[in-house]
Amino acid sequence: MKASISKSEIAGKVTAPSSKSYTIRGLMCGALARGKSTLVSPLASDDTVAATNVLKKTGIGIRKQKNNWVIEGGHFHATKDDLFCGDSAATLRFMTAVCSIIPGTTRLTAGPSLSRRPVETLLEALRQLGVNCASSNELPPVTINGGKLKGGTTSLPGNISSQFVSALLQIAPFAENGIVINLTSPLESRPYVMMTLDAMQWFGITTSFNDNLDRFEISPQRYRPTKFRVEGDWSSASYLLALGTLAGEVEVNNLDTQSLQGDRMIVRFLQEMGASVITGRNSVIVRQSKLKAIKADLNDCIDLLPTMAVLASVAEGTSEFTGIERARIKESDRVTAVRAELEKMGVHVTEEPTLLTIKGTKPKGARIDSYNDHRIAMAFGLLGSVVGGIIIEQAECVAKTYPDFWEVFKKLGGNVKLDE
Repeated sequence: MKASISKSEIAGKVTAPSSKSYTIRGLMCGALARGKSTLVSPLASDDTVAATNVLKKTGIGIRKQKNNWVIEGGHFHATKDDLFCGDSAATLRFMTAVCSIIPGTTRLTAGPSLSRRPVETLLEALRQLGVNCASSNELPPVTINGGKLKGGTTSLPGNISSQFVSALLQIAPFAENGIVINLTSPLESRPYVMMTLDAMQWFGITTSFNDNLDRFEISPQRYRPTKFRVEGDWSSASYLLALGTLAGEVEVNNLDTQSLQGDRMIVRFLQEMGASVITGRNSVIVRQSKLKAIKADLNDCIDLLPTMAVLASVAEGTSEFTGIERARIKESDRVTAVRAELEKMGVHVTEEPTLLTIKGTKPKGARIDSYNDHRIAMAFGLLGSVVGGIIIEQAECVAKTYPDFWEVFKKLGGNVKLDE
């Protein structure tokens, strides 16, 4: 599907969708708790559907109601069928760890994009805990021979994927002797690990960790079923806030301004760029503003890179973004993708291994390759509202995390035409 976007006058109020990351964490914790748990206001998207499908195949009951999902957890069983995780990295990585406590052999497979993303670091950490597991040349598919988890001490780098750490944390309470996790390099995307610990705490699990978040100790415990309310998603909200900043006025509700989510940094970044931003208890209002360049470290909010890049392309001056390395191993190499597509629009971009430099200008319309990456598609869609003449290829990829994105864009006044 193609999205053709022309200049737009944006105005309106919208509710941020529920958090994908918290929805998947809530699903995993609910599955690990013996009994009935309820997720309130979960997100329905490609990634969360992948998670529910995989959990159902391993014996977990999930009943979807109007605004709640009821989870019957604690009764896992092996399956002869492959567990297809789609392109949901969290589902693959979390379930790789969960399958280590399911007796029998389980095989997890992935979609085209995720099949290119290494998982061996997590498998090596599991092997240190006595788990028999293997990958295909360090990539999915993954095979796990599960059973009782003895526990002990394991170590892994903290700068490859926070999801590896989260996966180990989630299964640690099942280890007979508890688990100690040591990180051999500083943890990146720290907020996501804090979100995992937060979700686990809701389900009754306590964890000991130091201030540097490079050592975690978890004793044997049991997850307790509970009611878990999923908060609004700051990652998805960032596009709406950037849209208002570029082309009008937008109020976004359902946002916890004290959230642990790293992408709430979008508010601070917009303020630093000179945008008009008003924060309330559960909402943020932004107004069209003349933007100035910014120097920003995206280490703890790496998913904001495409959004910040398109904002920088129209800002006065030259912006610099560091902490970008992990953006290269997402659904696409987002650093290279951002550079290539902005250059099509006449924007001067310098790409280095650890630095992205963008000189603001007046971009021109172009046909944008989304690389089937939802965040590239949404970010460049925003730019169409002020540039016009933007065509987004594979625009349907937004369904991965924000299925209603184009409809919400239209509701706010965006001139968008969708063609098969």
